[in-house]
Amino acid sequence: MFELRRLRMLHELALRGTIAEVAANLSYSPSTVSQQLAILEREAGVPLLEPDGRRVRLTAHGRQLAAHAARALELDEAARAALSVHGGLEPVRMAAMPTAAQTIVPAALTLLAERMPALRVEVAELAPEDGLFELAARRFDLVIAEQYPGHTRERREGVEHELLGEDPIRLVLPPAEEPQPLAALRDRAWVMEPPGTAARQWAVQQCRAAGFEPDVRFEATDLTAHVRLVAAGHAVGMLPDLIWGDRRPEVTLAPLPGEPVREVFTAVRTVAREAGGIRAVRSALAEALASHRDPAG
Repeated sequence: MFELRRLRMLHELALRGTIAEVAANLSYSPSTVSQQLAILEREAGVPLLEPDGRRVRLTAHGRQLAAHAARALELDEAARAALSVHGGLEPVRMAAMPTAAQTIVPAALTLLAERMPALRVEVAELAPEDGLFELAARRFDLVIAEQYPGHTRERREGVEHELLGEDPIRLVLPPAEEPQPLAALRDRAWVMEPPGTAARQWAVQQCRAAGFEPDVRFEATDLTAHVRLVAAGHAVGMLPDLIWGDRRPEVTLAPLPGEPVREVFTAVRTVAREAGGIRAVRSALAEALASHRDPAG
């Protein structure tokens, strides 16, 4: 009989590619992971790993067993979720994109503390791309992510997405300025997220549709840095409403063509979607987003 812990290590290796990354994610030393995989290989009776330079990679047998390991982990999680429906509450590990972690997550946690004080919720702030990968790797149970118009996120097998709500995106200008249309900002310095992110790709496309290539002079993953640069008069940008939380913006907001919105959604592994804790967290998050104040109102 294969031990589930060792199957988890093999599954992680198939996802992450190196023993060092498996060890870091599972809080083991690399030598411990190597020893446990060697035991699993002896139990399997066939080679699971082979040298690949200074690293190792899965053999055909290793990939086959890793696929079975993924199903074994799903069955274990499904059993736990079924039991939680009847009263037991498993902790919920959540990864939240920064704007959600700073706004709707605290409000949702307040609701949960009132309704389900026995539920333990652990939260880490993580970019949507990283959070969705770690969900598949079982580091988290629930992820809050977003997708911009025309930029649908990858749908992984065994993962369910559920819409929480929509988050308007607006032009952001220095506080002393009057609202202006996007096309009038062709000669301005811009602040945007780094290349490769969905937000950057989408924002650049908006500028091109308006007839110009943006002068992206500043790049930052932290949207509060965007706000400060704009507030100081050094740049203009495009930001979602969630960035403001409950405070009034200290900058000028202006509509974008078509008044676009990004979709904010939760993602969970399908086998765990009926777990009591996950259902409660999803409900609280949806309620928190629905009560978010319109900063332009």
